[in-house]
Amino acid sequence: MSLKPQKRHKALQPLSREHHHGLLLSWKIRTGFKKNIEPKRMRIYANWFFEHHLIPHFEIEEAHIFSILDQENELIKKALTDHRRIKRLFSEENEDSKTLSRIEEELEQHIRFEERILFPEIQKVATEAQMLDIEKIHQPESFKDNLDDEFWL
Repeated sequence: MSLKPQKRHKALQPLSREHHHGLLLSWKIRTGFKKNIEPKRMRIYANWFFEHHLIPHFEIEEAHIFSILDQENELIKKALTDHRRIKRLFSEENEDSKTLSRIEEELEQHIRFEERILFPEIQKVATEAQMLDIEKIHQPESFKDNLDDEFWL
């Protein structure tokens, strides 16, 4: 029996699109490593992405999405722990390849967890009223990338 992917509720679709951009950040970092790009260049882009996209994304999830499940729920605890760990990685001052590699791996794992496990669970238990609230709060924005240094091309 194959599992048919669950259709994402339209209220969660903007967050899923943001997840796609987060996965692209991981891909850009991996590509930068393959091309032997100086870690400092990749870190400048990663820090910009963190400030302009990840922080606002985490804030919306923590304030409006995670609360649909009980705060003692193991999935919510894991998501919050992941957020803290990712924030800590970005707050590290060094610009070495080890930190960048950990950012790339942890971010990708976290996004896959939210998309494959957490969001389907939230979607299962959320009321239509809760989903409408999410839709009102989080309108899709057009993604604006920082193309000052496209090291991944």
